[in-house]
Amino acid sequence: MNPTDTIGFGLIGTGMIANVHAAAIRALGVEHNVRLAGVADPDAPEAFAHRHGVPFHTRDTAALLARPDIHVVCVLTPSGAHLEPALQAIAAGKHVVIEKPLEITVERVDRILSAAERARVMVAAIFQARFSAGARAVKTALAAGRFGRLVLCSAYVKWHRSREYYTGWKGTLALDGGGAVMNQSIHAVDLLQWFAGMPAEVFAWTDRRVHTGIEAEDTACCAFRFAHGALGVLEATTAAYPGWERRIEICGELGSAAIEDDRIIRWDFRDAEPGDAALLAAAGGTGGSGAGAPDQISHRGHQLQLEEVVQALRGNRPLTVSGYEARNAVALICAIYQSARSGSPARL
Repeated sequence: MNPTDTIGFGLIGTGMIANVHAAAIRALGVEHNVRLAGVADPDAPEAFAHRHGVPFHTRDTAALLARPDIHVVCVLTPSGAHLEPALQAIAAGKHVVIEKPLEITVERVDRILSAAERARVMVAAIFQARFSAGARAVKTALAAGRFGRLVLCSAYVKWHRSREYYTGWKGTLALDGGGAVMNQSIHAVDLLQWFAGMPAEVFAWTDRRVHTGIEAEDTACCAFRFAHGALGVLEATTAAYPGWERRIEICGELGSAAIEDDRIIRWDFRDAEPGDAALLAAAGGTGGSGAGAPDQISHRGHQLQLEEVVQALRGNRPLTVSGYEARNAVALICAIYQSARSGSPARL
């Protein structure tokens, strides 16, 4: 695109997360020459459009996609209903931003990626946790070899969701694709594989400990063996009151670090470097985590990621989380579920 062109965003879906996207686009605003130009939802998008000052709203997705002033479409439908609107948007020549997960199976993800490649449009996936200062610091230290040989690489997502949360599509296999792992823990799964690489083998158990009326799991425990030899675990639940911060731990022979909700809480290396103390004090997160409720999520991380999307469209930088990069989290979670179903290790 021409660097001076206004980039118009359109939203498909007006659920809770659409408010976060609208706030992020509004925050980018004039400085980045972007605008929220339209929104589509089959179930009364009028109130959402009025609340966020969106000039065009429709219940017909095709009408939204026909607008020439919309260049990027954010797909914000339930997880297992991302494929169809994404393919529609791609066929209309729109770039696509899809909320996590890209889709709920690897096969459905690959259909989106193949269509985008043929149409030569961009696919980005929302993994806003990668954009915090804490996560970036860990990634930089790993690339510099400061951890040495990795030993243990683990993630802990001990969150709380009320009984009322599990209504509609939440907790269903067809549209949520899973429970505490696919929905709530996917950011931790993505960060873990971004830091340590994809595990070579996983063994998992899943259960419904409290939310017994849903189809998917509310609790899971998974063991990982990484290709480089390190081990690790994922502990995930939506049944732990009141909900603790998401925690990632990366431990190596030369140093170890831990982040909670993207904020560095441990930064211990055998060979200290100038700036370590300041980094530990200053590396904060991207806002509320949603540990106790989904409406606690800040728009700051989405803003940073959508800013990168805008810069990529203008040719200034590559995407941190392309569609192919986001595929990894779905592949790993599907392996976790395969192991839990079979009672045997799953290999990736």
